[in-house]
Amino acid sequence: MSSSSIAGKNPPRIAIVLAFLSVYFCWGATYTAMSIGVHLLPATILAGTRMLIGAALMFSFCAIRGKRLIYSRGVMVRLIFVGILLLFGGNIALVWSEKYLASGLSALLVAVVPLYVAVIERLLPGGERLRPRGTIGILLGLCALIALLWPSLYKSAPSLRQGLPMQMFAAGAILLGALSWASGSVLFRRMQLEVDPLVAAGWEMLAAGVCNLTIATATWQWPHAVWNARSIASIGYLVLFGSLLGFSCYIWLIHHVPVAKVATYAFVNPVVAVILGTLILGEQLQPSEYVGMVMVICAVALVISSQTKSGKSAAEIEVEPLENEA
Repeated sequence: MSSSSIAGKNPPRIAIVLAFLSVYFCWGATYTAMSIGVHLLPATILAGTRMLIGAALMFSFCAIRGKRLIYSRGVMVRLIFVGILLLFGGNIALVWSEKYLASGLSALLVAVVPLYVAVIERLLPGGERLRPRGTIGILLGLCALIALLWPSLYKSAPSLRQGLPMQMFAAGAILLGALSWASGSVLFRRMQLEVDPLVAAGWEMLAAGVCNLTIATATWQWPHAVWNARSIASIGYLVLFGSLLGFSCYIWLIHHVPVAKVATYAFVNPVVAVILGTLILGEQLQPSEYVGMVMVICAVALVISSQTKSGKSAAEIEVEPLENEA
């Protein structure tokens, strides 16, 4: 949605500030919540339970508001497919990887999503083309990935003959998951479905939840789940503050604030995740990873603020996100 479609009635400034804080901090903290939860619950159970509960609450809210829930078969198939790309492929890789990587580093790797989207749009017929600033941002992002992954590569060098360590597999999984999220974002934007965004989010969460829990059941993951106050609190936070509050505030903001401003969450969330990971989980990044953090934030900022040749902000091609992968 472009700035031209922003609602005419100007909301109170305090409401905008609170909504931004919700998107920044609620979504940024999801990385910490996932890191806690995935050490107690299998990734498929943590992600699947969260998605199903979130879908049920979202559908209930939409039903109370009198929104249409069922659409044609073609529309439903598209929503389910996008949900699998975004909230299954994009999210399960992140959740699983946080068992092996620091939550802050995971968040920084996920921040490549806007860079992926810019590249995908550049390759697609009729896709948006970035201005030179955006191209510089993509190149800087590639350098940032090297800085972020260098400590893991250096530590694992002696053992590469025996195979890649789990940390490298986890980093690769996050990057593949981010590609799935970016692909789903571009696809959803191009579909231009006439569906209420909250209802769309509900169906996409349902699709992802069913996929996750089907895999959890098929691979007999349920006996490995540890249900206690910490695991339940992790799911509760992800549902209430990640899926519902954070997402609702995001949807509200893109109706009242230019998209380029809303998209700043993409480089604020990682900083929040790094800070919370240090304070709550005792995580410590290596010096080169802090350099990478600054580089990836600058790279995302360049891409988001870059003007495409169609005159749109690059943020407008970045996400119609239905929820942070976080």
